[in-house]
Amino acid sequence: MFESKFDVYSTTPQSKDIPRGAYLSRVAEVAQWSEEFGYSGILVYTDNGLVDPWLVAQRILETTSTICPLVAVQPIYMHPYTAAKMVATLGYLHSRRVCLNMLAGGFKTDLAALGDETPHDDRYVRTVEYTQILQHLLGSSDPLTFAGKYYSVSNLRLTPPLPDDLFPGLLISGSSPAGMAAARELGCTAIRYPQPPEEVERVPADDEIGHGVRVGIIARTNEEEAWRVAHERFPETRRGQLKQQLAMKVSDSAWHKQISELDQAQKNERSTYWLGPFNNYQTFCPYLVGSYERVSEMLSLYLRMGYRTLILDIPASHEELEHTRIALEAASETAGS
Repeated sequence: MFESKFDVYSTTPQSKDIPRGAYLSRVAEVAQWSEEFGYSGILVYTDNGLVDPWLVAQRILETTSTICPLVAVQPIYMHPYTAAKMVATLGYLHSRRVCLNMLAGGFKTDLAALGDETPHDDRYVRTVEYTQILQHLLGSSDPLTFAGKYYSVSNLRLTPPLPDDLFPGLLISGSSPAGMAAARELGCTAIRYPQPPEEVERVPADDEIGHGVRVGIIARTNEEEAWRVAHERFPETRRGQLKQQLAMKVSDSAWHKQISELDQAQKNERSTYWLGPFNNYQTFCPYLVGSYERVSEMLSLYLRMGYRTLILDIPASHEELEHTRIALEAASETAGS
């Protein structure tokens, strides 16, 4: 357990990266580590190539006591009533809270395979309608009648109802103007795949929604050791670079475009803010790499800019969470001084 000014989430391993026979035990292990270190929750990914996130969330609830699964919700996978029923059912069975990471898109090939050709900004319109239905069903006993562009329901009520104290936390991508508009309309926490801390935009002082960032952390006593670990864990490969180039072609993510431009500007520079894992298709977020002092300085800049939620990458080991704890505690102390 540690004290942090961030609301910290870990990330669950992906089924495609773990042998089938070991996956459930690995999910439980990583969730238990994250709970031990006092994290608020743990993100569960979803896409066409992964196992169902709701069943993974069930496993997390069965093997932990307090941590909150942060389930990625893709609107084209299920009706909002079904998603609300899943939240209410997990609450009923476990008396535990589930948080939701509301998605608007994904890989274009995944969406096309499901017959979805909705333009980028319109997908946020759909996600707003979807989430508004969820919010009503989970937060009110009154029947809902709703007529939108993408969804329509009449006198719809959720049974069993969700207790007020189990109402889910809601997060959504805020990397594009459409995403930020959706976050404000819904009251969701807006999550960004951020620019380097010294370049990130300050959260407006009068903003009523929460803001957060998604980054990985590799911190050690000194720079050399941190970078040795970083390159061992995320080696540069031609195959990975080609896979990333292909992924860029099938993504219309505002974040992917921003980070590609940033990468070109940072070529041949060693910076605490590192895009190596992203560029080699090994993870989906930038990393902060360096000494405890240097990484904590970067994290404290995010805090000072107004970002209070932090979603970390999949932890490599229990030991890695201890190194991360040191950097997070130092960042909180620095930001408060």
